[in-house]
Amino acid sequence: MSSATPKIDSTWLTVLKEEFEAPFFAQLKAFLVEERAKHVIYPAGQQIFSAFNHTPFDKVKVVILGQDPYHGPGQANGLCFSVSYGIRQPASLKNIFKEIQDDVGIPIPKTGDLTPWANQGILLLNTVLTVRAGEANSHKNKGWERFTSAVIQKISAEKSDIVFLLWGNHAKQKEELIDTSKHHILKAAHPSPLAGGAFFGCKHFSKTNIILHNLGKAQIDWRVE
Repeated sequence: MSSATPKIDSTWLTVLKEEFEAPFFAQLKAFLVEERAKHVIYPAGQQIFSAFNHTPFDKVKVVILGQDPYHGPGQANGLCFSVSYGIRQPASLKNIFKEIQDDVGIPIPKTGDLTPWANQGILLLNTVLTVRAGEANSHKNKGWERFTSAVIQKISAEKSDIVFLLWGNHAKQKEELIDTSKHHILKAAHPSPLAGGAFFGCKHFSKTNIILHNLGKAQIDWRVE
């Protein structure tokens, strides 16, 4: 990410103008410049805001909240839980696809690229948008949390009837930012194997589509290939 205006969809540029101009964001950019001089950082610079570029503000109807990007080579692509085409599916993503198969009967795909979801109005948002290679959570508490909390607050304040999927304790902490009187929240354990399979049976994929159907909105096609 350069010192220039971030390469982000114009609808988000307008909504998040105050955040981009705030002192904390300048400090965050300076941190990332310093990090890139010494370390490999994921995702690639042009992919940091992929979630926003695939899902403009006016198109958001579902939000899935992750923690921070995958830290292995070639994995992170700027969409939470997603990996680019041809990259082996991480364990959490495999469990998501298993639940989709059990819930709505869609076969487990070979790809792990969730871009088709993003293009249907699902904001695939991590709470932290960058990470140092091989070091999970290495960009924690550098400013991203403030930025992504502002994203959630803007969605909550300026939109209505958004379905928020909060998986794991980290995501559930963001519930306080959401106006529950006009939005829909589905909570479950994290899909990581570390949660001991507690994610299975949440049926969030069919539940999301029931909510969208009742709102008169197009349902999500959970297939990715």
